[in-house]
Amino acid sequence: MRLFPALRTGVLIAAICLCLQGQNTQSNDAQIDTKGLPPRATPADYQAQAQAGTVTVAAEFKGHSIPTLQGTLSTEDYVVIETGLFGSPGARIKLSADDFSLRINGKKTPSPAQPYGLVVASVKDPEWEPPEPAESKSKTRFGGGGKQEKGEGNEPPAPVKIPIGVQRAMAQRVQKASLPEGDRTLPQAGLIFFLYRGKTKSIQSIELIYAGPVGKATLTLQP
Repeated sequence: MRLFPALRTGVLIAAICLCLQGQNTQSNDAQIDTKGLPPRATPADYQAQAQAGTVTVAAEFKGHSIPTLQGTLSTEDYVVIETGLFGSPGARIKLSADDFSLRINGKKTPSPAQPYGLVVASVKDPEWEPPEPAESKSKTRFGGGGKQEKGEGNEPPAPVKIPIGVQRAMAQRVQKASLPEGDRTLPQAGLIFFLYRGKTKSIQSIELIYAGPVGKATLTLQP
């Protein structure tokens, strides 16, 4: 069991290396095309909307789910906000996840947004299933209902090792769905992540706070 934290750290390192490699091999234009989610048709298509100067900030609380273009992932350590920013045609804005914070249950100090590179260490794919161990197949095939060896069944199961290819694929999906950063043409949309390991049913109130270059706005979201 002591290897489990090391596994999580390894996933994080692998994901960060992957992202750095992608940044070195892709042009800025390519990164613009591959990051973020498609903005919804209007701000009204999100749970909440608020005005920050000339920009409309819209958002929706997604709980521990991570919606991506390839399907939904999950994380137990973070909650996710899908946000969209809208303005007049051709308007540009400097985007950063650091412009957002989240107040849960009226907490005095809101939680800052976290980089997606930290999130990938806790990401899971609900559709991925580990292959059945060969030992289990053998016991099933030859009748596993007999006597167990001494001590067998008393040891905890070994941690499931997610293949590196699956880890990279999940990291890429999280990266591409994250809110784009830098100078962008509106509209833009994507995911923002906040540290929260509790159950979403314990959340009574949520406020997304935006304080960026165009102004400030507070959005009241639904748990």
